[in-house]
Amino acid sequence: GGPRRLLLVSNSTLHGGGYLGHCQQHIKNFLGEQVKRVLFVPYALHDRDAYARTAREKFESLGYGLDSIHESCDPVEAVRKSEAIFIGGGNTFRLLKALYDNSLIQEIRKRVLEDGIPYMGSSAGTNVATISINTTNDMPIVYPPSLQALGLVPFNINPHYLDPDVKSTHMGETREERIRQYHEEPNTPPVLGLREGAMLLVEGDKATLQGVTGARLFLRGKKPTEHEPGTDFSFLLIDSNLQNL
Repeated sequence: GGPRRLLLVSNSTLHGGGYLGHCQQHIKNFLGEQVKRVLFVPYALHDRDAYARTAREKFESLGYGLDSIHESCDPVEAVRKSEAIFIGGGNTFRLLKALYDNSLIQEIRKRVLEDGIPYMGSSAGTNVATISINTTNDMPIVYPPSLQALGLVPFNINPHYLDPDVKSTHMGETREERIRQYHEEPNTPPVLGLREGAMLLVEGDKATLQGVTGARLFLRGKKPTEHEPGTDFSFLLIDSNLQNL
């Protein structure tokens, strides 16, 4: 066993760079030398073979072997034997439905929270690491049995968080307005808006904002607050009603 270890990345590709290029050093620091092989979960995209090839190429270049769960005849057993899990981005609804369909929610929770294996997510893979996918940006193209997700942390994340463009004439809701609407519902947890280029490192009961961009934190009934890389977000890991902060 060991404490939970999570690397929750906002996006897999940053403008001007290749797949996971902006966070590859973070990945190496996170997985270290103990991990030899990573179990990849490509369920968020339709073409799982192509997705696995992209991920395999990247991880092999960093010195890690990669097995894709969709190539396993027994996904549950693959999770049970895994040294580390990486869930990639795509459509969050499609991803969560596949996790339920393959009976992987409890298995992944156990491996990460009880056995202490490293979990990395990017985009949709970060969404499903949280309490629920209520704050995803994706369209509900399929219908998972629940919006409840892996619950590896007791709050929600909004990856690819976008600030309003002051020059835009677009009159639709901003990301901030949508998160505020979520918080109009009772008993809704905090939402951490991770901008592209940002990631959250969780080690046991410590959570730290990393990367090159900041994050915006939304607490129900409070004004959102702005945070720079290096911010200690450990208080978000206290599994209690944070609305009273």
